[in-house]
Amino acid sequence: MGEELKVRLGVAPAPGTGPAEFAGLAETLEAAGIDSLWLSELVYAPEVEPLIGMTHALARTSKLKVGTGVAILPGRNPVLVAKQLVTLAGLAPKRVLPVFGLRPANPAEHTLFPVPEGKRAKVFDESLTLLRLLLEQDDVSFDGEFFQVDGITIGPRPAKRLDVWLGGSAPAALRRAGRLSDGWLGSFHSPEQARAARVAIQDAAAEAGREIEADHFGLSLLVATEGMPERMLAAAAQRQPGTPITELVATSWAEARRLLEQHIDAGLSKFVLRPGHSGDYQRFLDGFQRELLPLQN
Repeated sequence: MGEELKVRLGVAPAPGTGPAEFAGLAETLEAAGIDSLWLSELVYAPEVEPLIGMTHALARTSKLKVGTGVAILPGRNPVLVAKQLVTLAGLAPKRVLPVFGLRPANPAEHTLFPVPEGKRAKVFDESLTLLRLLLEQDDVSFDGEFFQVDGITIGPRPAKRLDVWLGGSAPAALRRAGRLSDGWLGSFHSPEQARAARVAIQDAAAEAGREIEADHFGLSLLVATEGMPERMLAAAAQRQPGTPITELVATSWAEARRLLEQHIDAGLSKFVLRPGHSGDYQRFLDGFQRELLPLQN
């Protein structure tokens, strides 16, 4: 199955990459022929804010695609998010890759994305529904539990429809991806878990009378070539208790290649490689280009 899919590999900045280090990164990646750059939503951290970082990176390049991996949607007004996305997609056609999630990775940041108590999943569903309507139609009216709009148009939409992907690993998240998304970007999944997630999403899409394109399934993979950071071990153990860490995180470039090949066999084709450590990013890029880029087709 993997052979016919268009395999593409992107990268994330090193942990702790703030504005000063980020400033020239997009040009470096474009010059190296990298497909895409992915920015996480980390507020209480040095990292750049995803949409501002995307804007900067897109403005400094002409081919590099830039995505959020992942940004939080519930707690943001979906009309404003739609406006930001169509603006970016108008300025940088075919290079804007939004991926949204339910809640921040850092629990301390939950209060920054306020939703009514116990309603986060419902708000997410409604936000996604309204967001997609605004990206696909003019003159949108919507009367939901949390959002109401009457006959609004947010401006020119991109000629190529903007795809909205979702993250998440819980059964409800996979069902949501099937019902409401154009693709899925997982993380901390073994190849077999990723295959099962893909099938669950496709089943939920079929139940909803929709279809997600075969090459719209991806994975964010941590490459920890210099030992495993404690927080990553904790995150992996929390996400997939009982799964060997070597099936969730690559501990060498050879292991990264093995895992990617297995994920491709499982029907995934879009990958984000994340360095496990801050420090020599050029060394990470050299390893990425040497060991993994040949997997692109």
